[in-house]
Amino acid sequence: MKYIEALREGERVSGIYLCKSRQTALTKAGKTYENVILQDKTGTVDAKIWDPNSRGIEAFEGLDYVDIMADVTSFQGQLQLNVKRVRKAQEGEYNPSDYLPVSGKDIEEMYAELLGFVDRVEDPCLSQLLKGIFVNDQKFVKAFKFSSAAKSVHHGFVGGLLEHTLSVTKLCEYYVRTYPMLNADLLYTAAMCHDIGKVYELSPFPENDYTDAGQLLGHIMIGAELVGMRIRQIQGFPVKLANELKHCILAHHGELEYGSPKKPALLEAVALNFADNTDAHMQMMMEALKAGGDNQGWLGYNRLFESNIRRTGK
Repeated sequence: MKYIEALREGERVSGIYLCKSRQTALTKAGKTYENVILQDKTGTVDAKIWDPNSRGIEAFEGLDYVDIMADVTSFQGQLQLNVKRVRKAQEGEYNPSDYLPVSGKDIEEMYAELLGFVDRVEDPCLSQLLKGIFVNDQKFVKAFKFSSAAKSVHHGFVGGLLEHTLSVTKLCEYYVRTYPMLNADLLYTAAMCHDIGKVYELSPFPENDYTDAGQLLGHIMIGAELVGMRIRQIQGFPVKLANELKHCILAHHGELEYGSPKKPALLEAVALNFADNTDAHMQMMMEALKAGGDNQGWLGYNRLFESNIRRTGK
């Protein structure tokens, strides 16, 4: 098996991959074809079955493991597979652990570093809140470590939510050192809690798709409700502080059109929005450049950045 990160344009590849999704579509000429997303532990790749009724194209569904033969092509700077043959693989032909994309960083080391920030929060109410979530609730901790930060846009891998949360918190640490007006305890707490709703917005791998709650509410609303529920269990938690923390969570996307029901109205909310946006966009760019493989030239138009992109020269 050749891992997706090692695929190069012009190759013919044969191997078993996880079919993350399969959708029927129509060309401009009205001809039916299949949009397929294939996955292994190194990432995902878009695949097309241009003639679904041809010989060699056998029946399979989303989340099946499939044995394919395909040509590696490129479309708008991204690799794409033109599938010639496909069949559903049988149990014993594959190892499921080869098909879960996982953070390149050690999950337990990242979590230990995050707990270091929990210990730095001095406010007794915020400290109790954080320890109730990240120390005492082992069911949540297990799910949090395993969760991705997104379906596909950034940090879409096992441990992605933890990696993103830690990066955002570390960026906030820089802001605290640089801008002393910031309330460090509030900002660290907001950073660590800003995306906890994603544990319930997205289903576990291998699906990593939106749950019913994720579709109806979204992670911002879910996260604010989770924090509010935890706060109500802490006797004497100041109402003003509770509202400030929930505001930071609600406003962390920065704009109404990006899914936040409120725009940032506190200095800490502004800092959290910038930290979240910085880490998400840096990861998106790194993933796009990585998908380009060894190509040192221009990779084509990237719709997320609305620009042609390339690596910097060595």
